[in-house]
Amino acid sequence: MEITWLGHSCFRLRGKEVTVVTDPFAPQIGYSLGRVNAQIVTVSHEHPGHNNAAAVGGNPRVLRGPGEYEIQDVLITAVASYHDDERGKRLGRNTIYLLRIDDLLVCHLGDLGHLLTDAQQEEISDVDILFVPVGGKHTINASQAAEVISQVEPRVIIPMHYATPATEGKIEGLDPVEKFCREMGVEVVEPQPKLAVTRGNLPVAPQVVILNYQG
Repeated sequence: MEITWLGHSCFRLRGKEVTVVTDPFAPQIGYSLGRVNAQIVTVSHEHPGHNNAAAVGGNPRVLRGPGEYEIQDVLITAVASYHDDERGKRLGRNTIYLLRIDDLLVCHLGDLGHLLTDAQQEEISDVDILFVPVGGKHTINASQAAEVISQVEPRVIIPMHYATPATEGKIEGLDPVEKFCREMGVEVVEPQPKLAVTRGNLPVAPQVVILNYQG
């Protein structure tokens, strides 16, 4: 599977037979989607930075909430959660997506605003690749992200939803990814343009991978 970060919480997951786009954003976020096609689009919540499914070509199937789905041999479990730590009172609901693509289990946390409950932990297990928000303000912050990672125990950790040059003047209050790296005790490595991952090349120990946004 090839993973490309398009910006914010939006990734393109390109498997052997299917392409998935997560949380496509509106232009005011500061990034540019460009021309992107997919068979499946996941939307974690109905905020402009995450729900611009109309911008994705290819007539995709759009998922917008909890449930179990099977689309083109991709098994998807969508888990209910909240955008804040007050059971959604401030920012509403959030959906976590687990997708099994090419024998890899991928988890996209969306705009998770709290640590996982015991019930959520049971549903979110054996994850190979975790997309985790780390910028704080409207999601979990760096230290909370580290706690969620310890709950999930993924093999590959890809941070998202943090401050970049593209978000300057567009989204205020996000922390940079360096703060998360310090929290995890890892060096800030040069971001890579994409990640190619298979069951055979998964790291033995958990590894943080920083991607450079495309677009």
